[in-house]
Amino acid sequence: MEVEVISKDNIKPSSPTPHHLKTFKFSLLDQFAVDSYVPLILYYPNRNYGDNILQAQEKSLALKESLSKTLTQFYPLAGTIKNDFYIDCNDVGAYFALALVRRRLDEFLSHPDVNLIKLLLPFTPTFKAPEDARITNVQMNIFECGGIVIGLCISHKIVDLAATHTFLRGWTNMVCGANEVVYPNLTASALFPAKDMWIKEASMAMCRSWIKKGKFSTKRCVFDADAIARLKAEATRNGVKNPTRVEVVTALIWKCAMAASKENCGFQKPSFLTHSVNLRRKLPSSLSKDLIGNALWVTPAEWRDNHDPTFHGLVKKVHESFSKIDIEFVKKAQGDEGYIALQQSIKETIEIGSKGTMDAYVFTSWCKMGSYEIDFGWGKPSWVAGIVGHGSLVFTNVITLMDTKCGEGIEAWVNLDENEMDILSGNSELLAFASLDPSPLQKMKLH
Repeated sequence: MEVEVISKDNIKPSSPTPHHLKTFKFSLLDQFAVDSYVPLILYYPNRNYGDNILQAQEKSLALKESLSKTLTQFYPLAGTIKNDFYIDCNDVGAYFALALVRRRLDEFLSHPDVNLIKLLLPFTPTFKAPEDARITNVQMNIFECGGIVIGLCISHKIVDLAATHTFLRGWTNMVCGANEVVYPNLTASALFPAKDMWIKEASMAMCRSWIKKGKFSTKRCVFDADAIARLKAEATRNGVKNPTRVEVVTALIWKCAMAASKENCGFQKPSFLTHSVNLRRKLPSSLSKDLIGNALWVTPAEWRDNHDPTFHGLVKKVHESFSKIDIEFVKKAQGDEGYIALQQSIKETIEIGSKGTMDAYVFTSWCKMGSYEIDFGWGKPSWVAGIVGHGSLVFTNVITLMDTKCGEGIEAWVNLDENEMDILSGNSELLAFASLDPSPLQKMKLH
């Protein structure tokens, strides 16, 4: 598949940022965020068969004009990161590339290739972005059939996925001429005031166990609604009360990944995972609505028993891990003394991961974010893709959970050591509940 970038533009805000808003301070949670990019890829089939590539290119003009207006409201996303304390809101703008793809979109989606998916992004979202990368980077890809794919890379120092969706809601409202103007909540630094750089050092200490060199493989494990119902029922029969779909899918993948590690190295290593929790759901709605920045915290779970883990035992571990990040924890994490609670939480996570040789797995959930509601005026996406594996230096053992199109299933993007992925792909317990790398065009029972 050939992807040719035919134009590159720098999209500045339609109105200059006022002088008193030129400095946007990071919150403590922004400081903790890794210096990487949040990738999101949205696939839109050509629903109007009269449209051709020229008409699709005309759509790019509307996208760029509306992006310029949107950046006036979301002005930090058009600035420059100076250090781990603030963004210089200098209106440098967003990068916008227009690319032609010499392939039909339906042909591509019949069997998506992870290595080709990367070509639809403005750049490969490695641990460090290119030196000339903007905070906000967009690539609009036009396929031969007139289908459109939007690839985004936005700096994780200023957005998590929830904040990315707030930005996209503002942008789509602007391009579609909606009456609602989305005004971002830019008060995160007041809720979680930044501190000295101890948190940067702590963040890197956690990340060291997640970054490895080697050969890795990425696969999608798709769980439909019926499979998730069966997993919930199994957990409930064994004493777990009201397990969530994220908890049961996390536990099953963790169990199967541990089995793959055991078969690969010959013995069962202790294992731990971290899972991201969206703190917005623990804040009063007046504070959390359209909050821009990182409002995530990680919570750990570990398995150190000598015997093989049980599915329901791991569900309990995951559930207990999530329960630690409750409303009371979030209250303690706010204000000038909030760093104390976060510092203690980081210390506990680092201690778990430093108890000798362990397998570490990094889970994050992008569920219930409204990814399939993003409509730029030509309909809702037929597929949404998240993090993909790339290169020889990557975050390994990373699992990203996303909604399926109907909103009831889960599509898990799993990145593992190549040998362990080969073993995982043949795990009968996993295959009893998940389909591996199905075509997004396949009419699966996902609801």
